[in-house]
Amino acid sequence: MMLSCVILTKNEEENIKRALDSVSFCREVIVIDDFSTDKTAEIAEKKGAIVKKRKLHGDFARQRNFGLAASRGEWVLFLDADEEITRELATEVYNVVKEKNNEISAYYIKRRDFWWGRELKYGEVKTMREKGLIRLVRRNSGKWAGSVHEVFLTSGPFGKLNSFLNHHPHSSLREFVRDVNYYSTLRARELLKQHTSVSIFDILAYPFFKFILNYFLKLGFLDGAAGFAYSFLMSFHSFLVRAKLYQYKHELS
Repeated sequence: MMLSCVILTKNEEENIKRALDSVSFCREVIVIDDFSTDKTAEIAEKKGAIVKKRKLHGDFARQRNFGLAASRGEWVLFLDADEEITRELATEVYNVVKEKNNEISAYYIKRRDFWWGRELKYGEVKTMREKGLIRLVRRNSGKWAGSVHEVFLTSGPFGKLNSFLNHHPHSSLREFVRDVNYYSTLRARELLKQHTSVSIFDILAYPFFKFILNYFLKLGFLDGAAGFAYSFLMSFHSFLVRAKLYQYKHELS
C-alpha cells in the first residue's frame, strides 16, 4: 500500500531538510507551504517533494485536511517541519502500512522534545512523550478539526506505535517567545468563536496552576533549568491566551 507524507511549512529553511530526509521512505511527500519568504519551498522541491502553496489563515486543521485530500496514499503520515522520523519509527510505520486486514483508522506516535541542548522528559512534554499525538492516519477515515491544537476525528479505532519521532522546537529563546505570542493569538480567537467565558480570576489563576502542574506535579524540575524555562513560558502562553480573549470580548461589548 502507498504511504504519503504531508508537511506544513512557513519559513522553515533551517528545519525542512532534516524533516524531508527522515521521510525518504515515503512514496509521496507533499509540502503545504504558507507562502514562505525564505528558501523553504526551493529546498523542498530540490529534495523531490511536491510543494503546494496555500495560505494558512490561522487554521491548521483546514491546512491538514487540504494535504489529506491532495495525498494519493491509502495511509498519510503527518509531520511538522521541526520534527523528524527516527529509523525505528520509519520501520514501524512501514510495517503498519503493508499490514493486511488492518482495521485501525489512526495511530498515536510518541514524541521526544529536544530543547536547550537536552531531551526534555517531564512537564509540558510528558504527555506527548508517553501518549503521543495522532500522526499516521488512513485516508478517507476521518478529518482534522480545530484551528490550533487540532485533533483527528474518526469513527474508527485508534492504535499506538512504540517508536518515537523527534521534535526540535524553538532554536532560540527569542523564537520561543515569538511562537508563544503567535499561537496564543490563534487559541484566543478560537475560544472567542466558541463563546468561551473568561474572567480576571481566570487570567491570574490559570497560568499559576498551569505552572504548578507542569513544574511540580509533572516533575518538570527534573529537566533542570530548561524544565523551569519551558514550564514558565507555557504558563505565560496560558496567560496570554486568556488576556487576549478578555481583550477581544471587551472590544466586542
